[in-house]
Amino acid sequence: MHDRGTIDDVMGLVEQGLDSFTINARTGVPSSTIRMWRAGRRPKARVPFVTSLASLPGPAYAYLLGMYLGDGDLTTTRRGVHRLRVALDSGYPLVYHECAAAMSLVMPTSRVLIQRERANLVRVGSFSKQWIRLLPQHGPGRKHLRPIVLQAWQRTITHRHPQAFLRGLFHSDGSRHLNTVQAPRTGKRYAYVRYEFSNRSPDIKGLLCEHLDLLGIDWRRMNRWNISVARRPSVAALDAFVGPKR
Repeated sequence: MHDRGTIDDVMGLVEQGLDSFTINARTGVPSSTIRMWRAGRRPKARVPFVTSLASLPGPAYAYLLGMYLGDGDLTTTRRGVHRLRVALDSGYPLVYHECAAAMSLVMPTSRVLIQRERANLVRVGSFSKQWIRLLPQHGPGRKHLRPIVLQAWQRTITHRHPQAFLRGLFHSDGSRHLNTVQAPRTGKRYAYVRYEFSNRSPDIKGLLCEHLDLLGIDWRRMNRWNISVARRPSVAALDAFVGPKR
C-alpha cells in the first residue's frame, strides 16, 4: 500500500502533464499503477504523517518556514494537492540541499525534487495536501502585498528555534559580504563583514528583526527594503549559525 505522500506526488506530476514512464522514473511507482491511478482507481492511503502539529520537527520546520517566506511559493492542483517550491541560486548547492533535507524531514511521506530550471536557478519542491495546513501564510498575490502573520503555534516553534528560522531567512533573502568604506577625512579605506537581508514585505522584515532581538543581535534599517547586521559581536553571533552561503 502506498502512503498518501507518494500518491500526492504522483498525482501532482500527472497534473503537470507528465507521462507515466517519466513519473515512474521520478517516483519509482510502477507505470501500470500510475495508469490505474489516472483512471481513478486509487487505493486507500496510509494515514498521513502530519496528524498533529506537535509532531513537527521544530528546527527543520523553522528553517523551512524561513526559506518559504523568502523564496517559496505554494500552488494548488485541481485535485487539491499543494505543491511547495523554493527557488534558490544554483551556485549554493549546500543551501538547496539543506532546504531539501528540511522539506523531507517536515513531510517525510512526500518525495522532494530538486530541479535545475536555468543555469543559475534551482527549485526544491514537494507535493502534499498537508502543505496548506503547515504554511497558512499562503494567499493570493505576492507576499509583500498582503499581511504575513505567524499563527501562535508557528511563533512558538520559531521562538524555540530562532537560529534555525533566521538561518532559513538569510539563506533565502540574505547575504554575507565584505563591505569596503572610505573615511571622508583621511581617505583611508577599510573593510568589515556585514550581513544584509532584503525583502519588500514589512511583515517579513519585522519577523527577522523580532528573532534577531530574541538573540540579542543588533541590526539597523539601511533603507526601505534592507536590514543590516554589521557590528562585530553581532556578525560573530550570526557566523555561529549562518555563515557564508555555500
